[in-house]
Amino acid sequence: MSAASKLLPALNTIKSLPPEFKLTSDLMENRGEAKLRSNDVIGSGSSEDDVLNGEVSEEAQNRAGDMGLYDEDLAYSSKGVSLEDRSSIADEDLESVSLPFPSTSMSSRERRWSDTTPYATKKKLQSWFQLPNGNWELGKIITTSGNESIISLPDGKVLKVKEESLVPANPDILDGVDDLMQLSYLNEPSVLYNLQYRYSQNMIYTKAGPVLVAINPFKKVPLYRNDYIEAYKRKAIESPHVYAITDTAIREMIRDEVNQSIIISGESGAGKTETAKIAMQYLAALGGGSGIEYEILKTNPILEAFGNAKTLRNDNSSRFGKLIEIHFSETGKISGANIQTLVHQQSRVVQCNEGERSYHIFYQLCAGAPPSLRGKLNLQNAEDYKYLRQSNCYSIIGVNDAEEFRKVMEALDVVHISKEDQENVFAMLAAVLWLGNISFDVIDNENHVQAVEDDGLFHVAKLIGCNIEDLKLTLSTRKMKVGNDNIVQNLTLSQAIDARDALAKSIYACLFDWLVEQINKSLAVGKKRTGRSISILDIYGFESFNRNSFEQFCINYANERLQQHFNRHLFKLEQEEYIQDGIDWAKVEFEDNQDCLNLFEKRPLGLLSLLDEESTFPNGTDLTFANKLKQHLNSNLCFKGERDQAFTVHHYAGQVTYDTTGFLEKNRDLLHLDSIQLLSSCTCPLPQIFASHMLIQSDKPLVGPLHKSGGADSQKLSVATKFKGQLFQLMQRLESTTPHFIRCIKPNNLQSPESYEQGLVLQQLRCCGVLEVVRISRSGFPTRMTHQKFARRYGFLLLDNVASQDPLTVSVAILHQFNILPEMYQVGYTKLFFRTGQIGVLEDTRNRTLHGILRVQSCFRGYQARRSLKELRGGITALQSFIRGDKTRKAYSALLKRHRAAVFIQKQMKAVFAKNRMRTISDAAVVIQAVIRGWLVRRCSGDIGFLKSGATKTKESDEILVKSSFLAELQRRVLRAEAALREKEEENDILQQRLQQYESRWSEYELKMQSMEEVWQKQMRSLQSSLSIAKKSLAIDDSERNSDASVNASDERDYSWDVGGNHKRQESNGARSTSAGLSVISRLAEEFEHRSQVFGDDAKFLVEVKSGQVEASLNPDQELRRLKQMFEAWKKDYGTRLRETKVILNKLGSEDGALDKMKRRWWGRRNSTRMT
Repeated sequence: MSAASKLLPALNTIKSLPPEFKLTSDLMENRGEAKLRSNDVIGSGSSEDDVLNGEVSEEAQNRAGDMGLYDEDLAYSSKGVSLEDRSSIADEDLESVSLPFPSTSMSSRERRWSDTTPYATKKKLQSWFQLPNGNWELGKIITTSGNESIISLPDGKVLKVKEESLVPANPDILDGVDDLMQLSYLNEPSVLYNLQYRYSQNMIYTKAGPVLVAINPFKKVPLYRNDYIEAYKRKAIESPHVYAITDTAIREMIRDEVNQSIIISGESGAGKTETAKIAMQYLAALGGGSGIEYEILKTNPILEAFGNAKTLRNDNSSRFGKLIEIHFSETGKISGANIQTLVHQQSRVVQCNEGERSYHIFYQLCAGAPPSLRGKLNLQNAEDYKYLRQSNCYSIIGVNDAEEFRKVMEALDVVHISKEDQENVFAMLAAVLWLGNISFDVIDNENHVQAVEDDGLFHVAKLIGCNIEDLKLTLSTRKMKVGNDNIVQNLTLSQAIDARDALAKSIYACLFDWLVEQINKSLAVGKKRTGRSISILDIYGFESFNRNSFEQFCINYANERLQQHFNRHLFKLEQEEYIQDGIDWAKVEFEDNQDCLNLFEKRPLGLLSLLDEESTFPNGTDLTFANKLKQHLNSNLCFKGERDQAFTVHHYAGQVTYDTTGFLEKNRDLLHLDSIQLLSSCTCPLPQIFASHMLIQSDKPLVGPLHKSGGADSQKLSVATKFKGQLFQLMQRLESTTPHFIRCIKPNNLQSPESYEQGLVLQQLRCCGVLEVVRISRSGFPTRMTHQKFARRYGFLLLDNVASQDPLTVSVAILHQFNILPEMYQVGYTKLFFRTGQIGVLEDTRNRTLHGILRVQSCFRGYQARRSLKELRGGITALQSFIRGDKTRKAYSALLKRHRAAVFIQKQMKAVFAKNRMRTISDAAVVIQAVIRGWLVRRCSGDIGFLKSGATKTKESDEILVKSSFLAELQRRVLRAEAALREKEEENDILQQRLQQYESRWSEYELKMQSMEEVWQKQMRSLQSSLSIAKKSLAIDDSERNSDASVNASDERDYSWDVGGNHKRQESNGARSTSAGLSVISRLAEEFEHRSQVFGDDAKFLVEVKSGQVEASLNPDQELRRLKQMFEAWKKDYGTRLRETKVILNKLGSEDGALDKMKRRWWGRRNSTRMT
């Protein structure tokens, strides 16, 4: 291989170096004699791959070989880089690097063989040296003689040390790498320095193989904005982050359809709770949309307020363990959640060490409760309660308890806890606080006591809704059943205090469990689970104080079990799988904590078994328990008995000494049946729920043998047994998931930013097994896949058709086709094992191929869909045309029938109406005829009588009868005719009235017209008079001008030499102006006569139309108004023009007057001249 094609392998995987570290010439000159020059070793970086490529010249390789730059022993790559004088270079700013060259012209071969300096010495040009205080310093080797070397420290000191005390250091180009697997030398000082370097640059996250190391910055860092969430969602950023771990969990859950878990561990104060909230924030951002994610996030303020407290090492220490299981739908959206908790630390409710606080909610309630709530609960300040003032710590720097209480109330509303239940919750909290203020008085010589009836007793009874006497008896007496007899025993002062504190602890613990149950109901209502979930474990961290009690004993046991889970997945199962599958593998040793777990869990001589056994003995004490431990467990290497009542356990995180004082009391859970019965008798609903819950949890009835400790039931499960059972359930749920580990590191015990204690960090790294994880990950095969799955997933990428062959053959063919190097994978009996990053090439190719296939399929399916749609649309159109034609024809036929029916009905109705009208007219005509005929008959009846007087008397009676009937008919007709006549007369009256109205209106119109004519005539006369006056004045002026012109003609000729052409022009101008004025006046007169004639004719025409003399299709009133408006407008305009004419004429008159004056002056001068 040519020198131009070689790369520096150690630089190929550098993902992100701090951008603040720039390559400057001054820095390189200060660091040593060797300088980095461009275009000699490493070429320009590629922005696409973040891989540093370069070319190495032959001379540079030879020189590098002499200096030990290419080391075949480097673990991460086949060759490494180690410069004598190093420079800090960021991967994004590194453009070119060259190696130092000698000043002599000696050939590379001569130089190589003439250099007799030991190779091992040249490899350790800079090494780590451990100072007496335990810290590591980077020293530069000056000289080496035998097994001793002289080194120079950064502070200028020169030391002579043994060679085996030096630890090799990594080149500066690897300073601040984001994955510890990239370090050439994986040793404790190099890991410490790398973490410290990144921590100083606010890069608090570092990968250690599959584990994320998170260092608590104790300050806010700008790494959690929405743009970061979007960047990690789009895979635009690959640097370590909680978001990256969470994103990996989501993608693996969807891809593999396996539940995932994110296990966050570390010491108290390392930032586990905040890390869990950050992971939940990312899950809510990616899987949100239904609104349930907001409820999940709002559970954090509630759980922190009721479950976290301030300790000496952590201002927000979790005093319980929680596993938040977030369920997802098939589309990857959050569909619900469930919270599982471990045993709550109940003792903190009644007892706090100096400088610590009880649970946050007590202080938040006292500081932030509104006045109405304070009045209901009789709340006072925090320092007024005994439970809170015993630690002399009431606040946390930088925390506003009142504002936090407002957030808690808002969160309770979000998770659908009603206002009534919220008031009951706060009442229980206040009752717990007031319980601590209850005091006791000694009533006899045997130290028996009775509760004092003070404010504390009254407030507790009121808040929980019980009888004050029942509460008083419960706190100062104990009911026991011996045989068939019930005995009431008075309690001593210590027993009464224990009973009071047990009641307070039980109320708070049950309240916490009830809250978690209500939250789970809110998060699970109406949510469909698909079996896919991501669980986030946030549990109390490993604790070691000056005095460690039962709480630290349980907490550290839980951390031992979690560490075993960590070891099992990252060490045991990993290496066992390699061995079972026949992989060539050198086993990596690690610190196994199985012996420590056996010390806790072994039966019958484990710590937990012996504790439960001693707790069941009536005469068991803390001292007898300690002695029993020393008697049975002294031979165990993880146990050491101490003096007095103490013992030491060798945990994975170090030795912890426990004081057994209070172990038995806290393990027995001394809440007696009397207290449970008191709670069940309360009127408040929550105490009743608590009592029923405690009765259900008991495996057996609350009866049993008497105990010296006060009669507590021995059949109840101990606290340690409950804790162990819950812990095993938790581990079973975690075992069914794919784990993702986040190790939180606390850089200092002072909770101070920018402070980094090497010893403390190194102890936590050792406890976490970070170095072992990196070693296994670097030398192991983190990606594995069965032959069948590999062939099924990538078999379609093969160019040759080998689908019919067995999966192993297909898998090997795929590996050969893509030129994956043999050292990058191993073939096992059932699986293929790949090193980090190798499966990514295949996955990218598969995704691109599938994308292309899907693109082709989408185009073809689109074509098919469009063609099918076109055919379907044509068929639908034809079918619609047929259906619409048939419907139209049917509608037309129905319409035609309706039309014919309507015509027929109309014809019939018109005939009926015509017949009725004809009948009416006929009847009227008959009536008129009858009337007329009757009148004629009556008029002629006399003549008829005379004509028939000579008739015979025999026919006289018949004629009379005929005449009378005929006359009756005639009378009826006459009456009808008279009625019709009256109707006609009434109609005539109405018409006459209308005619009179029209005549009155016409008279009004005539009066108006007359008045308008008079006005017009007056105006016309005024205009005529003014016009005549103007004419007369013009005529007079004209005559005067003519006379003056004739008289003065000769004088003007004589004066022509003096005046000249000017006077002639003035006369001509005057004549022209006079003629122009006359013409204007004549035009005005003509216009006046024409307009007066037009207006007169129009008015006369409208009057004729109004009177009906002339027919016209117009409204005379409207036309008359319009004519009046036109007359007014013309009148205004004519008057204006007349005034302007007068002004002009006056002006001309003034000019003529001026000419006359000039003439008179001339005649005066002429006369005077003649006289002289």
